[in-house]
Amino acid sequence: MATVTTQRCANVVGLGLIGGSIAARLVESGWRVHGSDPHPGRCDLAIERGIVSDAGLNPDAEITFVAVPVLQLRGEVAAALAATKGVVTDVGSVKGPLVADVADPRFIGGHPMAGSELDGLDGADPTLFEGATWILTPTSETPDSVFALATAVANQLGANVLALSAEDHDRLIAVVSHVPHLTAATLMTLADRRSEEHASLLRMAAGGFRDMTRIASSKPGLWLDICRANREAIVATLDDFIVGLIDLRGTVDADDSAGLERLLLRAREARSNLPARVRSLEDAVEVRIPIPDRPGSAAQIFTLAAELNVNLANFEVVHSAEGDRGVAVVLVESGQVELLRGGLIARGFKPGR
Repeated sequence: MATVTTQRCANVVGLGLIGGSIAARLVESGWRVHGSDPHPGRCDLAIERGIVSDAGLNPDAEITFVAVPVLQLRGEVAAALAATKGVVTDVGSVKGPLVADVADPRFIGGHPMAGSELDGLDGADPTLFEGATWILTPTSETPDSVFALATAVANQLGANVLALSAEDHDRLIAVVSHVPHLTAATLMTLADRRSEEHASLLRMAAGGFRDMTRIASSKPGLWLDICRANREAIVATLDDFIVGLIDLRGTVDADDSAGLERLLLRAREARSNLPARVRSLEDAVEVRIPIPDRPGSAAQIFTLAAELNVNLANFEVVHSAEGDRGVAVVLVESGQVELLRGGLIARGFKPGR
């Protein structure tokens, strides 16, 4: 008798750039994707383009992605949890308030670090998340099964998962995303003002200026919500940045070539040491780690990997015969295996060889 394979099913709430790209990749991978969007006609257009399979939410979907603006997430996540039986996650760039407000163990916060200058369904790209970092923010109450499913689907989308607490996410994202955007907007505004005095200024803008200010082209409404939701971390990071600029100004004003060189060399070294991503499973080694059958056990492994700057290429949880334990199976870059293994042993885990 032939084996009947059940098609996997997901929901996507919000069919803009990120939601549309998630849906497009899942459909391309053989999933049946149900979609919804508050914009009239957008869901019909997504169906017409083959980005989603059906309109509305399927209550039996394995996973629901909520991809709406930050300040709308709480209501849409709650509605998705009430309407479905599976895992619910989001893609917002601020995690603290949402994770604190949603206590349901089926919810896990998420944030894919990917984007495009295009907007809406016109920007939907099934390859958008290839090699990107997908941050998950499990809590101590997040079941391993929920974390494992969210991780597996993010991997299927082409991303590498990084686990952080919601608080750490918001503090760190202010440094690598939120303040850089505000900086780009400030620099672009300065150039625009100076161009009123010298019409040729913007014609002089070379690649470096264009690269640095590219993100200033994002939709302002999105950033109004982000700055409101992550205000405390953004202000703290701006304070540190301002101190840095004042120090830099003093160094330049004092004609301190040695001090300026030290700063530039440190920046150059830090830039060259940005961590690489796992690009091929051929460079990875499987590590099997027994874990207790309790919420948060698997997430601890990812949190440790983040602390050690170890890239995990893939992840799954399999259950052992004893019933009260599981085994986390991770794929790690070959050169980082011993670093991860040592960290696990120090935390009380007993990774296999």
